[in-house]
Amino acid sequence: MTNQPGAPTRTAQPERSAEDSAAPHAPLDRTFAMRFTSTPRGARLARRLAAHRLDGWGIPYDSRRHEAIVLVLAELTANAVRHGRVPGRDFHLALRVVAHGRTVRIEVTDTRAERVPPRPGALRVPGAEDTSGRGLLLVAALASRWGWHPRPDGGPGKTVWAEFGSPVSVSRR
Repeated sequence: MTNQPGAPTRTAQPERSAEDSAAPHAPLDRTFAMRFTSTPRGARLARRLAAHRLDGWGIPYDSRRHEAIVLVLAELTANAVRHGRVPGRDFHLALRVVAHGRTVRIEVTDTRAERVPPRPGALRVPGAEDTSGRGLLLVAALASRWGWHPRPDGGPGKTVWAEFGSPVSVSRR
């Protein structure tokens, strides 16, 4: 099918969460989810959109919490591009603020099943001469919890997740 000049093209849209139309007394749970190309540009766009969304949800750009969440998100999306890439397949990012703003959860799903990260308790510290292997140590140091599991929809690949469990001030914006 060819697009006609001036015809609208279909683009990926972020999923809307239930609270977008909820009553004022509803919980302040927020969700942002979107697919991105498995390229450095896709990882960069995911980071920028998530950073903007966190700021809009009341986790401001200049806060340590925002910086830690975005740094971990950047690491997980970069890993999806570098280690989880399958040509022609996207990665999926889900960012959630749940439990009245007390928990922020990042989930990055790729489509490469044969390359999995070590379990959280099995991380090894790389040697001084190693040029990689520090990213998940950073995730472990900044996140309250992290881990991975096979894709929940039964497709090929895995989901790597990280949670930040401290109280968060979330606005109703």
